[in-house]
Amino acid sequence: MKKILLAIAIIGLGTTAFAQTTPAPAAAPVKKADEVLKFKEVRYNFGKIKQGVPVTHDFGFTNAGSTALIIENATASCGCTTPTWPQKPISSGAADKVTAGFNAANAGAFEKTIFVKVKGYDLPLEIKIAGEVEAKKTN
Repeated sequence: MKKILLAIAIIGLGTTAFAQTTPAPAAAPVKKADEVLKFKEVRYNFGKIKQGVPVTHDFGFTNAGSTALIIENATASCGCTTPTWPQKPISSGAADKVTAGFNAANAGAFEKTIFVKVKGYDLPLEIKIAGEVEAKKTN
């Protein structure tokens, strides 16, 4: 009985070890927004700014794709940064902008990221603002 169970176990292991596996399907390539949305700059430094005085910067871009594109959204890494973006389709070759607003409420150095999501593209594009908020002078 032991020999029969051993033989069955060996045959089962041998069959499993030599079984053919189906190759995994190739993963679809990841589409990145920076393939079609070409910003003139992706980082802007405000330098020193006064506390409590909001600032904005326009990040100009061009649609380098062959078809119109839609920016689904632009989200900031924190609530102190407010991005605005075009709400209508941007034609191929057309230029537009994403505006980054920063409230400058708290003193100190800052670096904030805005994630720009383009419809039909998996990975958003990142643009950044940085600077230093100088504390209000008290008398």
